[in-house]
Amino acid sequence: MRILNTKDRSFSRVLDMVMKRGGADTSKVEATVKAIMDDVRKRGDRALVKYTSRFDGVRIKDGKGLRVKGQKIDRALDAIPKNDIKILKLAARRIQKFHKRQLPGSWSVKEKDGSILGQRVTPLERVGIYVPGGKAVYPSTVLMNTIPAKVAGVKEVMMVTPPGKNGINLYVLAAASIAGVDKIFQVGGAQAIAALAYGTETIPKVDKIVGPGNIYVATAKRLVFGSVDIDMIAGPSEILILNDGTGDPAWMAADLLSQAEHDELASSILLTTSQKVAEDVSREVLRQLKDLKRKDIARASINKYGLIIVTRGLNEAMDIANRIAPEHLELFVKRPFEVAKNVKNAGAIFLGPNTPEALGDYLAGPNHTLPTGGTARFSSPLGVEDFIKRSSMLSFSHKGLKRLGDAVIRFAGIEGLEAHGSSVSIRMKRRYP
Repeated sequence: MRILNTKDRSFSRVLDMVMKRGGADTSKVEATVKAIMDDVRKRGDRALVKYTSRFDGVRIKDGKGLRVKGQKIDRALDAIPKNDIKILKLAARRIQKFHKRQLPGSWSVKEKDGSILGQRVTPLERVGIYVPGGKAVYPSTVLMNTIPAKVAGVKEVMMVTPPGKNGINLYVLAAASIAGVDKIFQVGGAQAIAALAYGTETIPKVDKIVGPGNIYVATAKRLVFGSVDIDMIAGPSEILILNDGTGDPAWMAADLLSQAEHDELASSILLTTSQKVAEDVSREVLRQLKDLKRKDIARASINKYGLIIVTRGLNEAMDIANRIAPEHLELFVKRPFEVAKNVKNAGAIFLGPNTPEALGDYLAGPNHTLPTGGTARFSSPLGVEDFIKRSSMLSFSHKGLKRLGDAVIRFAGIEGLEAHGSSVSIRMKRRYP
């Protein structure tokens, strides 16, 4: 694993290369994605059936076959070992408990003249969640995307996911049942995003689409934004460990590899104040890498986007961490809560050596859908707030109207909007019966 010192001439160049790794050029796939989406918009279910056969190798007779029926979900629950079901339910309970604390409430305030101002919070009606297929199985994605929506009060949650030759993975189906997904459809890719955004004969249009996917899915989400809302454009996964020269190098190496095994574009970075720790962790990464089932993926990630950076102190390390704004930030230090006061940009902060990032992926409770690619500078983890709307509420008394009326009329005049002012002055002349 590459070891850099912040004093090295190549430091800034190498770090910038790693930080920009997720900036994929979508122009090469955009035309393909648009064509697929236009086809779905025009032909609905027939287009979905065609693309499911072409891209997933799964033949479905007609649109009705896109929906996964209850019997299949029940069979999945019966087929999975009972202990695994217990683990999924434990995760669901902890995720639900955490997200219930995020619930915002409606409020109002009455002014002295009797006018009332406030805010009304209402859940979205229908949400679509995308669950990737491909290199791994993601029941955790089902739980993390569905449960906050249900806690928020979303009436209907639709799940889309690409089928394999044997259908949808049993653990994904089980997680959907436990989380409370209302309808499941075996369709993936840009065509699934189009179906959720525009609706087909079988799949209803949703208000918001959440969940990660490949470049085709990400491009489709970007293109439908405006017709529907989306959570974010998710980039490759990343971890940054900040270390003060203490702790077990084997633990740090294991945490770096936990992200590297996601995919070849994942980034694993260690910032440490100790040259010895840097060298020990580098050796440990190579040693542990040999035993991983996904070692080819992890090795590609480590070789291209893995970095160990030796800093001149914790302050410099923190400056670099805030510049990177990582998805996952581990504070592998003696006094993590003290160090955490200086964190400005991070999707999730893991404090202390007993808090590996994997806890957050599955069972801790906070959401694992996090901002990537430096977007933690301005965005937040997925949460209940993503599944609600806020409406402002205003109710003025005649006394309140008269108190502000002249100022409103003048303000309208400044902007040259005469009718705005007239709508106030006409009310000031006489009280409503």
